[in-house]
Amino acid sequence: MKKGLRLNYLLVYYALYFIGGFVYVGLELLWRGYSHYTMFIVGGICFLIVGSMNEVVKKPMSLLLQGCIGSVIITLVEFITGCIVNLHLGWNVWDYSDMPLNILGQVCLPFMLLWVAIAILCVVVNDLLLVFFNIREKMPKYKLI
Repeated sequence: MKKGLRLNYLLVYYALYFIGGFVYVGLELLWRGYSHYTMFIVGGICFLIVGSMNEVVKKPMSLLLQGCIGSVIITLVEFITGCIVNLHLGWNVWDYSDMPLNILGQVCLPFMLLWVAIAILCVVVNDLLLVFFNIREKMPKYKLI
């Protein structure tokens, strides 16, 4: 890989991380009125993983399928983080115990469904960044289903 292209990929990954962190914290601020720095880290990690999905899996996937897979990834990252920061360290950053179909109060079905839309946004933002940083020539054609 050429040095300039490698730098462009790094810029895409940094941009994804920071966008993800700000989106996650922004959603929490809108939803709960407060957030925690760990949520910036979680959001960044989720955007990196979900955004990179198309770079790893070369088979074309519908946006809905990518959103569903991304939702599972985000939920797993949130669950692992919740087990560490909430259950093990006792920081009580969030508690979904009052939400339906929750697991240990760390993840729940309603938010998992919300993550589908966030994951689709992440996929599109990743593609926009790849075009912006001259890694791809044009945006891919999406199919919803």
